Amino acid sequence: MQTIRSLVYGPDPQAQVRKCNNLIRQNTRKLDRDIAALKAVESKTRSLIIAASKRGQRNPSQAKAAAQEQRLFARELIRTRKQSTRLVTSKAQLQSVGMQVSEAFSVRKIEGSIKSSVGIMKDVNSLVRLPELMGTMRELSQELMKAGIIEEMVGDSLPDGVEEEEDEAESEVDKVLGEILQEKMSKTGKTPALPSQPVQEPVAAAEEEDEDAEAMLDQMRGRLEALKS
Repeated sequence: MQTIRSLVYGPDPQAQVRKCNNLIRQNTRKLDRDIAALKAVESKTRSLIIAASKRGQRNPSQAKAAAQEQRLFARELIRTRKQSTRLVTSKAQLQSVGMQVSEAFSVRKIEGSIKSSVGIMKDVNSLVRLPELMGTMRELSQELMKAGIIEEMVGDSLPDGVEEEEDEAESEVDKVLGEILQEKMSKTGKTPALPSQPVQEPVAAAEEEDEDAEAMLDQMRGRLEALKS
C-alpha cells in the first residue's frame, strides 16, 4: 500500500526527513568515535615520545636510536593531529547540512515545494569524499536527490583512498618535540634537548644508517598501527 501511495503521490516527506536525519546522526556518531580514537592515539604517542626521551637520557648508548624514535613518533603525532582537525571540520560541515536539510523540509511543508540548495550540494560533495563516511554519505546524497534538495548525484570519480601526505617539515617536528618535552621538563626547570637530525657521514656508513632507519621506521609504524587498532 505504501509503495502504491508513493508511486501516486510521491515519497512521504515525513519519512524522507526522518531517514535523512537518521543518516546525519549516524555519520555524526561515527565522526565522534573517530575523533575520540585519534585523541587517544595522540595521548599514547606523546607518552611514547617522553618514554623514548627518558630512555635516551638513562642509557647514552641508546641515545641516537631514541632520538630517531622520537622524531618518527613526532611525525606520526603531526599526522594524527591533522587528521583529527579534518574530522572536526567535517563534523561541523555535517551539522550544517543537517540544519539546512531541516530548514528545506520546513519550507516545503509551508510552501508545498522544495528548492534545491547549492550549499548543501557543495557540503555533501565534500563529505562523500571522506573515507570514513563515503558509504553512508552516498546514501544520504541519494535521499536528498529524491527529495529535490540537491539536483544531481555526486560524482562517481572519487579517490581510491587517502592521499599520502608529504613528510612533515623538520621545523614542525622540532616544534612538536619542543612542546612535549618542555612540558615534561617544566617541573624540573631544565631546558629540553631536542633530538638532533642525522649528520652526514661517509657513503658506506650512510647506506648502513639508511637500512637501520628504514627498519626502525617499519617497527615504529607497526607499533603505531597497533595503538590505533
